[in-house]
Parts: sequence; structure tokens; C-alpha cells
Amino acid sequence: MKASKHLNSLFAIVVILSFVLVACATATPVATQAPTQAPTTPPKPANPSLILATTTSTQDSGLLDVMIPDFEQRTGYTVKPVAVGSGEAMKMGQECNADVLFVHSPSAEKDFMSNNYGSDRRLVMHTDFIIVGPSLDPAGIKGSATAAEAFTKIADSKSPFISRADDSGTNAKELAIWKSANITPEGDWYVETGQGMLATLTVASEQSSYTLTDRATYLANKDKLQLDILVEGDAVLLNVYHVIVVNPANCPTVNNVGAIAFADYVVSPEAQRLIGAFGVDKFGSPLFTPDAGKDEATLGK
Repeated sequence: MKASKHLNSLFAIVVILSFVLVACATATPVATQAPTQAPTTPPKPANPSLILATTTSTQDSGLLDVMIPDFEQRTGYTVKPVAVGSGEAMKMGQECNADVLFVHSPSAEKDFMSNNYGSDRRLVMHTDFIIVGPSLDPAGIKGSATAAEAFTKIADSKSPFISRADDSGTNAKELAIWKSANITPEGDWYVETGQGMLATLTVASEQSSYTLTDRATYLANKDKLQLDILVEGDAVLLNVYHVIVVNPANCPTVNNVGAIAFADYVVSPEAQRLIGAFGVDKFGSPLFTPDAGKDEATLGK
């Protein structure tokens, strides 16, 4: 009888110890638990749709194809880009048909801001303009010291010149160069396309003509064009880009929160690194120079 009681007690102890051991084996100490990971998808904004009015150069160069997906992934916004000339982009902002602008026509941008159409304007990047034309160079502009000198030779020889004539930043720069040379371009040799940069380059290539272009669009499409860089390096050919938030005081229906988010993004270290790397793999150097936070007066020097 006593032996039976001892056996029962021993069995009970064994069972209790088994439960304790199982519990210890399956329990995970609090200190060793893996931390909770942040969600990979950002929370969807209250108003996720964003209209970006921008220049054809940011589209034709391929930069938007890199920047917009990155911005959308980081923020949850969906961007609808409208690529037009800078003048048309600012008109869209003035008429409340865009939330944010990405443009390169500094003089017109300053007027836009002084009229309170924009609430915020920030420096983003720069490239430069170049004068391109047929390799035979009938006007003999290659090696000209200034853009004005090159334009004078083109006008004097009445060599064909293709103008965007679309109120873009490029068109504004072109007209300023003609003005500095005291020339009013007119006649059969001066052709206006009213189209964007790539379309105008295509026409110039097909017609063996000269034109003014931003370097990024030209390089990104060089393989499809029969045009050479003939004039570059003149200080007046600097091409500076800014992001502008459309003023909600004038346009209460714009997506101001989204516009600010985009402006914050393009000047952020992440986007500036992306801009600085764009084109390096194909051309050996970036197509644009990131400039956020710089003194604009020092650019190109």
C-alpha cells in the first residue's frame, strides 16, 4: 500500500515537471521577441490625386519616369503629370488646373510668384541649353564664343532654324538670345513648331536645321537624331528648374497638402540623390545637377 502511494506521488511529480518543461520550451522571453516592422505601404492620403504641370524636358529626358514612381511609393499619392511648356504650366496653375508646378523659366516664375499665384517656390536642379544643328554646320556657328554670336551667324546666312514657339522656358531663352543679338527672327528660314522639345528636335533633325534645346532631352534622344552639339558653355545658357506650390488662397480646390508633399520630396536628400544619379549609367555623367539648398547665384560657376 505504501509502495503504491509512493509510486502515485512520483508519477504526479513527473507529470508536473513535464508540463513545466513544455511551457518553458514554448515560451519566448519578451526581450528576444522580434520588433514589429513598419508597414511597407504608406497610409493613403485623404486626397491622393495630384496634378503636376511640368515641362516637356522633364518628361522627354525620362526623369519623370524615375521620380514619380519613387514619390508615389514613398507617399501613397497618385500623380498625373501634364507635360507642357513652362508658360502653359504656369497658366494651368493660375487657372487652378494644377496643384504643383515643376518648371524652368525663372523670369516668368518670379512674375507668377509676385502675383501670388504660387505660395512656395524652391530651387531643385539645373542643366544647360545647347545649340544643335547638322554636322555640316552651313552657318559656321561651331566654336562661337556666345549664343548671340551663333544666332547672328544663323540669321545672316538665313540657315533654317526651328523654334518651339510654345511659351516654354526654352522658347523664352531662345527669344532672349535673339533680343540680345538685336535680331527679330522672321522669314522662311525661321520655322515655328508650337510643340515640345523632342518634337522640335525631331523636326530640326529631319530638316537639317538648327535649334536651341536643353541638354538632357537632346542626350536622352541623341541616337534618334542627326544633330550635333555646336555651341555650349555660354553663361546665358544656364537652365534652372524650380518647384512651385500653387497658392490655395487663389485656388481653394487644389490639393495643397499633396503639392507640399511633392515639393518636400523633390528637394529631399533621397530625390536629390536620384536626380544626381540620373543618366550616369548611360552617359557617364548626370543629365541634371541637384541644387536644393544652394545659393542660386552660384550655379554654373
